[in-house]
Amino acid sequence: MSLTQFIRKVFVPRQVELERHYTQGEQLQRDVLKSLIKRGSDTEYGRNHAFSTAKGYEDFSHNVPVNTYEELKGDIDRMRHGERDILWPGKVKWYAKSSGTTNDKSKFIPVSEDGLHNIHYNGGTDAVAFYLRNYPKSRLFDGRALILGGSHSPNYNIHGSLVGDLSAILIENINPLANLVRVPKKQTALLSDFEVKRDRIAHETLKKNVTNLSGVPSWMLSVLSRVMELSGKSHLEEVWPNIEVFFHGGVAFTPYRKQYEQLITKPDMHYMETYNASEGFFGLQDDPADKSMLLMLDYDVFYEFIPMDEFGSEKPTVVPLWGVETGRNYAMLISTSCGLWRYVIGDTVKFTSTNPYKFVITGRTKHFINAFGEELIVDNAEKGLAYACRMTGAQVLEYTAAPVFMDSKGKCRHQWLIEFSKEPEDLSRFADLFDKNMQEINSDYEAKRHKDITLQPLEIVVARHNLFNDWLKMKGKLGGQHKVPRLSNSRDIIDQLLGMNKEN
Repeated sequence: MSLTQFIRKVFVPRQVELERHYTQGEQLQRDVLKSLIKRGSDTEYGRNHAFSTAKGYEDFSHNVPVNTYEELKGDIDRMRHGERDILWPGKVKWYAKSSGTTNDKSKFIPVSEDGLHNIHYNGGTDAVAFYLRNYPKSRLFDGRALILGGSHSPNYNIHGSLVGDLSAILIENINPLANLVRVPKKQTALLSDFEVKRDRIAHETLKKNVTNLSGVPSWMLSVLSRVMELSGKSHLEEVWPNIEVFFHGGVAFTPYRKQYEQLITKPDMHYMETYNASEGFFGLQDDPADKSMLLMLDYDVFYEFIPMDEFGSEKPTVVPLWGVETGRNYAMLISTSCGLWRYVIGDTVKFTSTNPYKFVITGRTKHFINAFGEELIVDNAEKGLAYACRMTGAQVLEYTAAPVFMDSKGKCRHQWLIEFSKEPEDLSRFADLFDKNMQEINSDYEAKRHKDITLQPLEIVVARHNLFNDWLKMKGKLGGQHKVPRLSNSRDIIDQLLGMNKEN
């Protein structure tokens, strides 16, 4: 009996439990909320917001305000200095460093012991449970898992308290038994210099029997490119013959899929999307034939949603999971056992089904372009680029976009800075296909593009090789979970990148 066949049996009870997601979603969520309120009632936040008298969702939503990071920052900073029982019972030692807000370079998301095990590790476990269910012939555990991680550093010099990328926190706290089936070694995985780490990972894993990959597609691709350089091989399966799955998350996979399919040509290579963030683990692609993900409902996460057409208004509608509609774009709120209460995570989602609750990530509440009423979101951009690539044979590696509010001729347009791994032969045709496809999928964009009256045809600037990596390196954000903002109403980011593009 192979190791995978033996371990597979361990996942059977959980696979049975997961079936409740398909039939009892509302009850699972009500149970989670009840548990969170009970455990949070003796915290300072719980006492201030009448947790002890809350009978259910209606009381909870009435007593607790919707929060952004700014509202919770003061309490989180006290927790980082060692205070106990503020947002969650006890002392929280770990803080996931996430991209900043309007006022700060970074956010520090508390990761409690409960959150670590009941949210983050549960998500990783369930990813494997679904994968083994879907692929009975898997030999996943007969080899090693290549898991990319970030780095961490001391938190206010408080003993035993650290801040860092979520992936580094997970690796630091992982069950020692898991280190028997993962690579690289812990010291390498937690290096802060990504370029040094990339090289060491490649050297350490070259001769290993790697069967599965986990990480952000862009950073994993960089590591795999180094593996290919060292090996001198043409395809990854020549280095690791038993490679079978890539568990990916963090950024949309669409721009990278073609490159992975060219790098790994074996027909039985699988890809599974995960939705894990610094704030929690929220979704899994449970069905390989369905690109949407199943919302995970029995972790320590309670979900609420604000329709995006009301987001930012004085009194927006907020609905629990059982109040959502398919096809509508929502901003997501979470309450978790890390002490985030009715917290606006910043992601936007659209439900494709409510029985079970399945969804796609459509973008970020702040990463969109709406300079002229066009309401262009990341999901539109990803679909438009995928279409243009499919029609022209081009491959997009990285991109960002922003509005040109008015040029010397008084014209307005969207400007796209795109780094191609394979440039289209005819850039103007690529731009035209991209533009027309976005008009087909976004009626507001189509209306603003009508007869070129409000918006002129989009402009594409080709980025030099490694421009986006160089920008991230300059920002001290190379590697880990950092990613390039895709869309912005401001030109701050694109102008920095354009300046660097001209320097070379």
